[in-house]
Amino acid sequence: MRNPTRRNRNIGTSKQGHGQQNTLTIPKSADYRMFYERLGTYEKQERVINGHTFLFVIEKNTTSFKHACTVKDIERMISYIPPADYGNLKLIVLRQPKRKEAILSGVWGRLIYSYEFEDDYYPAVILEAADYKSKLKWSRKLDPDGQQELARLRRDGHFFTESKRNYTALLEADNVRSTQLYRTLPHEFGHYVHYLQVVKPFQDDQEKREELYLHLPKDEKEKFAHQYADKLRQRLLLENSIPFERQM
Repeated sequence: MRNPTRRNRNIGTSKQGHGQQNTLTIPKSADYRMFYERLGTYEKQERVINGHTFLFVIEKNTTSFKHACTVKDIERMISYIPPADYGNLKLIVLRQPKRKEAILSGVWGRLIYSYEFEDDYYPAVILEAADYKSKLKWSRKLDPDGQQELARLRRDGHFFTESKRNYTALLEADNVRSTQLYRTLPHEFGHYVHYLQVVKPFQDDQEKREELYLHLPKDEKEKFAHQYADKLRQRLLLENSIPFERQM
């Protein structure tokens, strides 16, 4: 039996989207699971997309947080992704972050290669609920990667005002939906496709697979995922498949 405490806890993409770092820390728990695996009240919906079964896990929202995308939104977007790229991906988690997590580890989404859910382990894409009482705030001192991400956010519809030190935008549901649905979701699939390509020679050795992918340079992984998402977006725009109205 696999020992869950031996899983490599560095696996995953932890710096996508927006976030800040300061002296706060996410509280640790005696529970060995990572904070994004410790869900509160949730419901499950199973959907078959292009012959592949996905399990949607929707965590209940709290306070001013809301999920920007509906299950049907995500189902439709995944249907545009080549089925060959699904691999063994099973879980689509709409997660409700704790407020401190949103401050310290705020992201639009994550890809987790071994996500514990109901005593089993699956690859998972996580899309996080947004706090609509908060703001996007970016320093004006951006490196080239930061400048590119700011340009992507503006393309998604986020309107930034400028001060001497920061770019600031209000979080609005339509803009967050655009970011997560048309960019973050394909980006995380891109990470998974890259992972599958890199670890293919080690299909029967999970620890080797995780270590191999972990030690790839972060820039290399991000470049692949951005290119994957951009290529898919360009194709879908040409086909008039996106954008589409909210699916209820």
